[in-house]
Amino acid sequence: MVRKTLVAVLLVVVIAVTAVLVYAATKPDTFRVTRTTIIRAPAEKIFARVSDLKGHRDWSTWEQKDPDMQRRYSGAAAGKGAVYEWDGNSEIGKGRIEITEATPPTKVVFAMHFIEPFEGRSTAAISLLPAEGATAVTWSMEGANNYICKVLTVFFDQDAMIGDEFAKSLAQLKTLTEM
Repeated sequence: MVRKTLVAVLLVVVIAVTAVLVYAATKPDTFRVTRTTIIRAPAEKIFARVSDLKGHRDWSTWEQKDPDMQRRYSGAAAGKGAVYEWDGNSEIGKGRIEITEATPPTKVVFAMHFIEPFEGRSTAAISLLPAEGATAVTWSMEGANNYICKVLTVFFDQDAMIGDEFAKSLAQLKTLTEM
C-alpha cells in the first residue's frame, strides 16, 4: 500500500513538473516592461541625471538594495559610451550597462548584460517628452525571454517585478529632480 501511494505521489509530481515545463514553453519569446511618470522639470535637467551612470546611485532603487555593491565606471563620463559594471549581493547580481545612444534631451538607450544570477541581455531606454509644462519620463526594457525566464514567469509576474522597481525609481527621480 505504501509503495502504491509513493508511486502515485511521484506520478503526480512528474505530471505537475511536466505541465509547468510545457506551459512555460508557450510563454512569449520576448518581454517588454514600461513605466511612465510626469516630472515637473525641463527635459534637459532630467536628461543630465539619466545620462550620467554615476548619478543613478541617487535615484535607482537597485542601487539602494546593496550599499556594499562593487561598482566600476569606464568609457565616457556620461552619455554615449559610458559604461557601468556592478557586482552585488544575491538580490542585485552581476552585470554591465553601456549607454549606446544619448540624444539630448529626449532619449538615453542602455545595452544591459546581466551575468549573475542569470545570463541575459536586454535593451533599456529612458525617453523624455514635453507634457504641458512638465516632462513625461518613460522607462522601458525589452529583451529575449530564455527558457529559464519563461519557467520563472509561470510563478512570478515579470512585468510587476521589473515595473515596480521602475516605478519606484522614477518616483525617486521625480522627487530629486523637482526639489
